[in-house]
Amino acid sequence: MKIFVTGTAGFIGFHLTRYLLEKGYDVTGLDNVNEYYDVSLKYARLQELGLNISLAQKTSRQFSIKHGHLHFYRGDLQDKDLLFRLFQENAFDMVVHLAAQVGVRYSLDHPQTYVDSNVTGFLNLLEACRNYPVSHLIYASSSSVYGLNTHFPYSEKDRTDQPASLYAATKKADELLAHTYSHLFSIPITGLRFFTVYGPWGRPDMAFFKFTDAILKGKPLDVYNYGKMARDFTYIDDILDGMVRIMEMSPPTGNLPCVIYNIGNGNAVNLMDFIRAIENACGRKAVINYKKMQPGDVLKTHADISALQLKCGYNPSTNVETGMKKFVAWYKHYYHQ
Repeated sequence: MKIFVTGTAGFIGFHLTRYLLEKGYDVTGLDNVNEYYDVSLKYARLQELGLNISLAQKTSRQFSIKHGHLHFYRGDLQDKDLLFRLFQENAFDMVVHLAAQVGVRYSLDHPQTYVDSNVTGFLNLLEACRNYPVSHLIYASSSSVYGLNTHFPYSEKDRTDQPASLYAATKKADELLAHTYSHLFSIPITGLRFFTVYGPWGRPDMAFFKFTDAILKGKPLDVYNYGKMARDFTYIDDILDGMVRIMEMSPPTGNLPCVIYNIGNGNAVNLMDFIRAIENACGRKAVINYKKMQPGDVLKTHADISALQLKCGYNPSTNVETGMKKFVAWYKHYYHQ
């Protein structure tokens, strides 16, 4: 099976690609390796996948490199010609779309970046799937689409037309585009609404990474809304298990072969309890700088995961205490602490 994975150098994309390579799949990866956060971490992930990328390649906006069953391209989803060429040359069986411009707060000052990457880029990918049909397109949505919804836990049947950030709006736009293309062109599509994914090789812009970094360095950490928030923190191994289960099942069929699932832990953890789990993992106390609520944030996320459990037996099992111990161990090894 030939699988196309976008966002290969990203947090979730890296973990999925590593798993697929271990299982012997042929993977074509695409990532623009942008500078939203430390690119050295992105290249370290690619190196972990066996790619020895030269300095000259790192300074190039577009290159390709092959190792074993992985063929990686540095390129952008906005490059429609590149995308169509990859589909034409490889005849992909399945596509897993994980590339996106992420982050809620960054979207406040860089709205065009989000529309270009998350909407235009996804539209180009859908066009590629339309012109070069695949058996299944799986794409990343986000818990942020629930926006100002106050019905907990979040169900796939709840309203998602009140986004609280531009990032959330672009993810909702992706869901609408997926629905339309599936309806018009009979493309089997599954969307996954991720809930606050954390773990080794994670993103430095996320709270769990920032908090760990600050605690280990003895620096104060900013805690918004005075700590009165809760998130459905989901460990990367649980996310990976759910994704693989969906990939291994038959794609959606029928008059509208387009479905969407929450993929989270199914448990809302208070932010201060999460910080205590990080303190325990680090063996140090946090110096906390309490701040008011940030624009674009929501007070709570909590996933109803019953639909995914019924579909494929999804069963997340990692609590935040265990997950953060694993992350802190990776952090100390990676940064030589």
